[in-house]
Amino acid sequence: MSRLWTVLTNVHVLAGPVLMLLYPLYASVIAIESTTKVDDEQWLAYWILYSFLTLTEMVLQPILEWIPIWYTAKLVLMAWLVLPQFRGAAFIYQKFVRQYIVKYTGGVKEHDHKSPTGNGNKGKGKFVDFIIPKKAEHEAY
Repeated sequence: MSRLWTVLTNVHVLAGPVLMLLYPLYASVIAIESTTKVDDEQWLAYWILYSFLTLTEMVLQPILEWIPIWYTAKLVLMAWLVLPQFRGAAFIYQKFVRQYIVKYTGGVKEHDHKSPTGNGNKGKGKFVDFIIPKKAEHEAY
């Protein structure tokens, strides 16, 4: 009985990385290769939320250590974000995160998704021009 209890209490040690990293990694690769954008939205939203949660957890680590069920609650939250039955990441992004992005950046218009170096990128501004060099700049090397 004690072995069963040990396995049950430590299942999160394996479940956490599988649920939070391995499955999303696999699903993200599948989403990139698919032709639909619905799964792309889910997995991009997941990685945004996962990064935000990880950064928040790093800052609040001393406080979170005092909450005994924190890791279990995090695991349940991440399961809701990851599992395709719920599409929690896309839901959270659409309902909460997107409104702040639109408010503070003016949002991304449909024509901004064309070529990063092509015409019609005025919405992305100078930052994208700085990050992605022009063709002529590549030829100089």
